Amino acid sequence: MESFYITTAIDYVNGSPHLGHAYEKVLTDVIARFRRQMGDKVHFLTGVDEHGQKVQASARKRGIPPQQFCDEVSAEFRALLPKLTISNDDFIRTTEERHKKVVGAILQQLFDKGQIYKAEYQGFYSTRQEQFLQNKDRNPDGTWPEIFGEVTEITESNYFFKLRQYQEWLVEFLTTHENFIFPRYRQKQVLEFLKDPLNDLCISRPKERLEWGIPLPFDSNYVTYVWFDALLNYYSAVADKPGVWPATWHVIGKDILVPPHAVYWPIMLHAAGLPLPGGIVAHGWWLQSGSKMSKSTGNALNPLDLVTEFGADAFRYFLIREMNVGQDSDFTRDQFLVRYNSELANNLGNLVNRTLNMTTRFAAGVLPAAEVAEELETTLHALWNKTRDEFILLCEGFQFHTALERAMFFLTETNAYIEKRAPWKLGKSTDAKDQALLRTSLATMAEALRLAVALIQMVTPTASAKINEVIGYAPGAIWRDELIWGTRLNGAKVAPSLVLFPRPASAEKLPGKS
Repeated sequence: MESFYITTAIDYVNGSPHLGHAYEKVLTDVIARFRRQMGDKVHFLTGVDEHGQKVQASARKRGIPPQQFCDEVSAEFRALLPKLTISNDDFIRTTEERHKKVVGAILQQLFDKGQIYKAEYQGFYSTRQEQFLQNKDRNPDGTWPEIFGEVTEITESNYFFKLRQYQEWLVEFLTTHENFIFPRYRQKQVLEFLKDPLNDLCISRPKERLEWGIPLPFDSNYVTYVWFDALLNYYSAVADKPGVWPATWHVIGKDILVPPHAVYWPIMLHAAGLPLPGGIVAHGWWLQSGSKMSKSTGNALNPLDLVTEFGADAFRYFLIREMNVGQDSDFTRDQFLVRYNSELANNLGNLVNRTLNMTTRFAAGVLPAAEVAEELETTLHALWNKTRDEFILLCEGFQFHTALERAMFFLTETNAYIEKRAPWKLGKSTDAKDQALLRTSLATMAEALRLAVALIQMVTPTASAKINEVIGYAPGAIWRDELIWGTRLNGAKVAPSLVLFPRPASAEKLPGKS
């Protein structure tokens, strides 16, 4: 059993969770569930980033202490997880003592090694991003990109980490580890960024300007820069867990890849003598009419609205089915309803109810054994073997959207098999051959359903568990063994019906509804 440590980025508690936060949790959860199915010993971390200037300002605006503000917003992010059926093993807050202890120890280590020094800085500062800027960050016309918000020019003494001296090492590392960042074209973007000389990283803020942060262990007049603090959460959460570090994958949004996760983070680890993670998955953005959804633009969707209306499984399914990991995708309610109606309600839901209803009607609710294997059956068996093998390979390459497409095609072909076999016609016949074909068709559709559920359960865990329950099946401990076409359902007692994906109140307006 191999160790598989996976993390999300930790969410900054300056606002409530939105669709982007939910997607990252669901994506990481799907990866974690897949690796558990493959037999790995998974440790799944998520959490929140609670320090920094924006948090301090938001708390002051509310008239409450920063810790109280963090407690309230952190609770929102934590509450989101069970509502999305996220299977995380740990939830870290950067205000926890276990985190502060590790941050302080690494800062002191780097300071003692001469990797941190004090100097006066004069330049431009973005409060929104809480970072110092360089002229190369400007637009061609000299203005600052909107992402930085208000930019001011400041002069102050601070502590700096010798980032620049590790630039050549990082370039060599990325050049020799071509799959460190997924998708690979993102790694090329990082290497392009590294063609320009790096500035040393300012890792402190004076307390006269910012009090809400982890104090520097070697100078109590300063607190730690939020990125140097936050990035260490991945390690601080498992520092006392032997055999877990290094992480296998960090799952983050593309907007925090460069420079934080692809430049600062590997250099920080290397300087501290810690092994680097296996890699970084940089996912894309959810767009609305071509624009990024975000709190700052005011077009962010509350994921819980859709979960409340359609259920967590439908929401999870759409996110994974719709977005090619690494690329952007447009979110529209109409497209959500198309997927919900055609793939979940009409395809999966239809197969479930056909299996239950026909087994109840023609076999007294007890699944029979298959007795014949004619071309229709052997063709479906062959398609299953192909689907299973492709599905696993696609998931290993983070191509979950295509993997779900393959699973849905198998379900479509299973429903087509039922149309061709027409059990409702066979049930009217007293011919022995027809009765054997009837029993075979019932067994075949149930087994195909069981197998398809075994594939998609990492995306739709609640619905999958319900389906297994109503077909009288308890999955075994070894997932790959579950993927072999067999006779596990012979003699199983089924429920008469199950409503998995009910049509919403506006069903008559559902896109894709025939």
